[in-house]
Amino acid sequence: MIEEALTLYLVTNSDGMSEDKFLETIIEACEGGITMLQLREKNASTRDFYELAVKVKEITDRYNVPLIINDRVDICLAVDADGVHIGDDELPITKTRELIGPDKILGVSAKTVTRGIEAKFDGADYLGVGAIYPTTTKVQTHLTSMETLTKIISESKLPTVAIGGIKEDNILSFNNTPISGVSIVSDIMQADNVPLKVSKLRELVEEVKGANSYDSK
Repeated sequence: MIEEALTLYLVTNSDGMSEDKFLETIIEACEGGITMLQLREKNASTRDFYELAVKVKEITDRYNVPLIINDRVDICLAVDADGVHIGDDELPITKTRELIGPDKILGVSAKTVTRGIEAKFDGADYLGVGAIYPTTTKVQTHLTSMETLTKIISESKLPTVAIGGIKEDNILSFNNTPISGVSIVSDIMQADNVPLKVSKLRELVEEVKGANSYDSK
């Protein structure tokens, strides 16, 4: 299940958008074919994050798209999201797993093989590895090479989604890299035609996954 869910993974960014426009974009992305959605609100108050998460979950439930909450275990539990994704500076992986229980999805950011292996043994379901390409969503971006990405996947043996600066014009660069999917932010959130953009991205990543599956045989 998780392999399929990671195929086209939208991480939201509401900067500069009205709430109505933001929710409309999420609806269009779900209609277009995203396979998972992470609600990421770094600057929102707890109350605002919660209220937005309730509205987003209504949409993702309607389209049967798993909802992951970025960092905030409390918000994940409060809205009964499908899971949470944590980075290096959040709660320990084992404590996060303890809090969310065995049935929710736990994603962990990893930039090193050591972190990937730790995540595997501490209860993570999947890894987010990157940034592969430069990105504007984080002030400081330390790029991760394709070689490191491949090694993390090989050593951790966890389903892995590549993150960071991934767009329609560079997805095919992941041929020969055994990713489970790609995480997209701006190329979807800022698209003029969201359903069309999602459809194109989904087609490309399915092509990559198909080629990689064939190559591994």
